[in-house]
Amino acid sequence: MGEQLPLWSVLVLPALLGGLALVVASAESAVAAATAGRRVTPAELATPLRESARLLLTQRHTTLAPDALLWRLGGGGVIVVALLAALVVPLGDRPVLDLPAGIVWFNAMEVLLWVLVWMAGWGANSAYSLVGGYRYLAQGLAYELPLMLALITAGLGAGSLRVADVVGAQRDLWFVAEMPVALVVYLAGVLGFAFWGPLASPASADLAGGMTAELSGVDRLVLFTGRYFALVVGAAFAVPLFLGGPAGPWLPGPVWTLVKTLAVLGALLWVRRRLPLVRPDRYVEFAWVVLIPLILAQALVASLLVLAE
Repeated sequence: MGEQLPLWSVLVLPALLGGLALVVASAESAVAAATAGRRVTPAELATPLRESARLLLTQRHTTLAPDALLWRLGGGGVIVVALLAALVVPLGDRPVLDLPAGIVWFNAMEVLLWVLVWMAGWGANSAYSLVGGYRYLAQGLAYELPLMLALITAGLGAGSLRVADVVGAQRDLWFVAEMPVALVVYLAGVLGFAFWGPLASPASADLAGGMTAELSGVDRLVLFTGRYFALVVGAAFAVPLFLGGPAGPWLPGPVWTLVKTLAVLGALLWVRRRLPLVRPDRYVEFAWVVLIPLILAQALVASLLVLAE
């Protein structure tokens, strides 16, 4: 175990993730308003807060014979897993939990999302929700292996699965310069596990909302909050993996971490507006035919660079 933040700092994580999630949701509302030709006003930026308040006051609806336990655990568990994944994301140069295999921990938490999202889809006892849950599983089969290989490539470049070691290995040159393909593949995986942007088919309109179709009130708010938490954690983890962590001139390390995280989130927001929705079967084909060979080639290049040092 290396140097890490005090355990009480885990209490800061929900507030920090919530603040960043609110920034993303507000930016999304602003972009939507600008796209529709409306002025971007403070009222537009406050849309996520108004929607959250509305959902808190909305009565829960239910379906015929739902599995309430799976339904509630699936939605609420997404927030918990996102927070657990955030434990190994450095807040500056130190994480809350400095594990020898922090990269593996992050990947394990991300895989748990498969179970939770499927539970949320299954538990509603609704055809739309069930199909949305299975879409998520199919999408996971496409993005998971490339994502795992992208994570391993970063660890390979550092010779360690400890996140602090990965950051330290980028002291002279950020991994994005040596592993640009790994960064792109990793971010595609983030879009996948957050079912966001072009990979939002598990909750798309052609299924009346898919696995979110039957969610209402606080249940809907909890699941969508967890979705944004997962997106933020995924973007934040790209910083120590590929963008040098807290490295940067003039500003303190935590500020640089925040700036880089916001930059990654901005890129993901741009992708959401620019790329169309991708069907899961098409993405499975793309992942296995294109992404996996590319990331394997990237891993080979990273290996050769390590051997040449």
